[in-house]
Order: sequence, then C-alpha cells, then structure tokens
Amino acid sequence: MSNSPFLSSCTSKTIRNAAKALKDGHLVAFPTETVYGLGADARNPLAVKRIYEVKGRPSDHPLILHISSINQLEKWASEVPDYAISLARAFWPGPLTLILKRSELVPDFISGGQDTVGLRVPSDSVALALISEFEAISDSAIAAPSANRFGQVSPTSSKDVHDELGGYLSNSDLILDGGTSTIGIESTIVDCTTQHPIILRSGFVTKEDIEGILGIVGVQVASTSVVKFSGSFEKHYAPKCRVILDSTGGENSGFFALSEVSTPAGMTRLGSPESLEDFARLMYATFRKADHLGLTNLVVITPKGSGLALAINDRLEKASHGR
Repeated sequence: MSNSPFLSSCTSKTIRNAAKALKDGHLVAFPTETVYGLGADARNPLAVKRIYEVKGRPSDHPLILHISSINQLEKWASEVPDYAISLARAFWPGPLTLILKRSELVPDFISGGQDTVGLRVPSDSVALALISEFEAISDSAIAAPSANRFGQVSPTSSKDVHDELGGYLSNSDLILDGGTSTIGIESTIVDCTTQHPIILRSGFVTKEDIEGILGIVGVQVASTSVVKFSGSFEKHYAPKCRVILDSTGGENSGFFALSEVSTPAGMTRLGSPESLEDFARLMYATFRKADHLGLTNLVVITPKGSGLALAINDRLEKASHGR
C-alpha cells in the first residue's frame, strides 16, 4: 500500500495537493462516511469523462455534486423548496443527497441530460476539508460517484479503491487514505422536485427520520422514478460470488448474518454484526472478503424491520441479481 503512487495520507499538505490535482483535471478518490468517492472538477468535461471511463459507467447516469455547506445550495440548485432546506439543516453534513432543479452552473454532462442535480454535504472530516479547499481555489464543486467499477461492490477503504481502480488510474490521480467508512452504505437520496419529498434510495437517514424532521407521515418511498439516480439499476453492488438471501448455499459458501443467527453446518462464517449499523458498515467488506477467499456463494440472512433494514435489504436484493 505505502509504495503505491496513488495513495496519500490525509495531512493538510496532501489535502491541498489533492485539491490542486482536481483543479488540474485529475481524479481524486476520497473517503466519506458512506463509501469512498471518485472525484473530479464538476465543471471540467474532460475530467468528468474520465470518471465515466474509469468506472465503466453509462454516460447518461448522473453524478452527485459534493459541496461544503448548505450555503452552496442555491448556487447549484435553481429551485429549493422549504422542506429541502429543512432536511439540509437537519442532516447536513451527513449521508443525505437532495435531488433539486439544477442551476445554469450545472452542465449536462453532470446531470445526464436531466434538469435536476443531486447535492450532498458529507460529514467525513477529510471529505469536507478537500471540498472546502477545492471550492476556495476553483469556484466549482466535486462530482463524485462511488470509487468502484460500475455495478460492483462499493469501496469502504482506500485499499478497496486501489485494488479495484488502481489499474485504471493515472500516476497523476490520487487516492486519499482516510480509514474505513463509518456508515458503509450509500447516502439516502430524496427527490425534492415535487410538492412532497420522495425517497428514491433508502440509506442511513431513514423514512422515519425524514418524517420526524418535517412533521409529516406517509413520505413515499418510490419503487420506480422518472428521475435517474445512482443505484437505480436492478443489478448493483454485486461481488463476484453469488449472493443468496435467506436460504442455503451448498458447498464453498460463506455466511453473513446478525450475531443472533446461528451458522448453518458446513458454512464459513464471515461476520456477526451486533446491530443494523454494524451490518451496514461491514456488509461490503464481507462481500469483498468472500471474493478474496474464492467462495462460490455468500449466504446472507436479511435483517428484519424498517428504517436502516430497508436500506440494507435494498443493497442485498440488487447484489443477489449478480453482475
């Protein structure tokens, strides 16, 4: 790891160098509390094109803009309803992405040709320092999807990024090593372009959290959407091994479930999270561990309940469809 030309520890100097690299049109993978992101200058078409090339991502799939604070909201969004401001005040910095009508500053190559843009203020200290430094020297934002090949397992460490994308990055690109992501699954995405908020992708910020802040009940969780957003494909988050839910896996199978669930005979236990939060944080690392061990199957017992369980099960269901 230490000999990689891509990896940098997160000092003030490396943050400044990373911001300059972004301004110069290079890519920077950086930690967030959810998963690691692959960042580029949001207003540089050649840099953003490289994100799509490195990831193998469809060119009409929009990117989320990462900004430093709620004060940047109206710079990138042309219409911001009151409830969106309430959500931003409650959950930013944090694992919440707001879909809003885009401003004239947002190029088509960011939005996938839509009239909307996704905005997020991450809470990770390294991410915030990088975004703030970049904003100060560029008058732009950082466009960043997860730092992995499209449709595959999201990375929760710099090693994950290096292992998967190292062969696609140039020597001028950087991977910032900020430790392990503390949440471990992607942000909640809320469509704020309608009269009432619609949850497009479940995450750590739950339906109940949103209803509590807004003082309403019955916030819709969309099964389909005309708005394109990250994680909307049926197949996503998938390891090489087959993910089997709530069943048995046969020979050469790993097993992952809450600690209260006993391990079936003949399976290799890969994790015993004590809580839903632990389950989310460890899930993608467990997918990667199963692949590293060369397992054919990974049997996962889905957690029951609402809230964070819905977000976890959304990822598991899509992973179970394979690559």
